[in-house]
Amino acid sequence: MQSFLLFSPEVAAARAAGKPVVALESTIISHGMPYPQNVQTAREVEQVIRDAGAVPATIAIIDGKICVGLSEEQLETLGSSPDALKVSRRDLPFVLAQRRLGATTVAATMICAQLAGIEVFVTGGIGGVHRGAETSFDISADLQELAQTSVAVVCAGVKSILDIGLTLEYLETHGVPVISVGQPGFPAFFTRESGFKADFQLDEPEAQAAFIRTKWQLGLAGGVVVSNPVPAQFAMEPGEIDGIIAQALAEAEQQNVTGKSVTPFLLARIKELTGGRSLATNIALVKHNALVGARLAVALNHKAA
Repeated sequence: MQSFLLFSPEVAAARAAGKPVVALESTIISHGMPYPQNVQTAREVEQVIRDAGAVPATIAIIDGKICVGLSEEQLETLGSSPDALKVSRRDLPFVLAQRRLGATTVAATMICAQLAGIEVFVTGGIGGVHRGAETSFDISADLQELAQTSVAVVCAGVKSILDIGLTLEYLETHGVPVISVGQPGFPAFFTRESGFKADFQLDEPEAQAAFIRTKWQLGLAGGVVVSNPVPAQFAMEPGEIDGIIAQALAEAEQQNVTGKSVTPFLLARIKELTGGRSLATNIALVKHNALVGARLAVALNHKAA
């Protein structure tokens, strides 16, 4: 497995020196934001992590390798290429074997992070149970990955385009703890509150690290969701965003948008309907998650020492 991994010089040096490393997904670059804001945001998010004392490792599939840490040129290619494939667990062998350009989802990034020995992964929001899943069976592979892959995932909850209640039920059934930061409520990506509560509120990185380290030391494999709400000044009004999401979902159904195409379609349509404000919210929450994730990685690194 290690033969598939290619570490950037920065990440390789951090590993050799025993420094904390934070994994970052690449689907948010290729499919989550428009160019050139996606590349600019990726660079800024990496810098947030460096400033907080950790080393960023953006992960992507390039030329038959799992690249752990990307160069400026690789970020640019990923952000501007229309050919980047969205890679989840099932897609990893195909994209690697065919030497295609691939952007990793939450599930695939968790797999790659664990292979690379990285314990903390920062993203925008995790996937979940889609609305209407009782008939469509549309459930993100992210949830099953959280049940089996031991990586802590810092996110702003799940997007309110999903069925949040069923998503949390699924995580509970599979033994995935959901931590909240700064509030008892579980956030809903664009908004700070979803109407549901997290399992445990742990505000300080040292407490989060103690919880996560204890879980894994007990032999309880699987991930931990660290849910971190978008900063209040960037949060959207629940009533407004719910109405816009309902409209976007209806349009997706009318246009027969299914599978992997649903989330990129909805995010793009929501951006249009909000006049770009949802993109500003998205960028703000990812940066905030990067700060929380970097602090957690530093604390976990101390716990391992």
